[in-house]
Amino acid sequence: DVLETLIDLDPLAARLEEVGQPANTLEPWFLRFQRDAMALTLAGDEAPFEAVARESLRTETKYTLSEPDIEYVVEGFSRLPTFDDAAPALKKISEAGASIGCLTVNSPERTRRFLEGAGLAGFVDHIVTAQDAGVWKPHPDIYRFAAKHLDTPIERLALVAVHAWDCHGAKRAGAIAGWCARLECQPGDVFVPADVTGNNLVEVADRLMSLH
Repeated sequence: DVLETLIDLDPLAARLEEVGQPANTLEPWFLRFQRDAMALTLAGDEAPFEAVARESLRTETKYTLSEPDIEYVVEGFSRLPTFDDAAPALKKISEAGASIGCLTVNSPERTRRFLEGAGLAGFVDHIVTAQDAGVWKPHPDIYRFAAKHLDTPIERLALVAVHAWDCHGAKRAGAIAGWCARLECQPGDVFVPADVTGNNLVEVADRLMSLH
């Protein structure tokens, strides 16, 4: 996973402040964005990242932002920093000989620019997006699409994420899952447990690579 797993969204709060919105608009906006995209997927429609991001921001700010301001905030997705544990975890997995794919809801172009700018592109063999798959996570088809794209059986595919719902989706599709506690602290008891857990991505990578 990319957003909130590899990428820190917090700097988007500064962009919101620059266009006259409270910094704490970030969380409800991102949650509305995810919800609306998942709703479109459930309804059988595509959910283009940038269009849904813009519309959910218009709604969350009660249509008080200008279109240039909305574009400025959404453009920030391609300029976000990585978490400190991202590069070491990807390096560890890459050096172990496993193929790495980024499974994200962002656009392929933005994801590619992010990886290059963050110095992570050399570790990543594939970029798999909801735009390519035609559905958003956690629809089972996106995990199956990723397995096909990586040319690996679904049971040999491991999703790593900070979202328990994402790991749940991967498990339900037949994949392996590694959950990182950085965001949610506890995975909760309504989701299928991940195969491994860790306090950071390096711990998750270590435990995944030790699975037989």
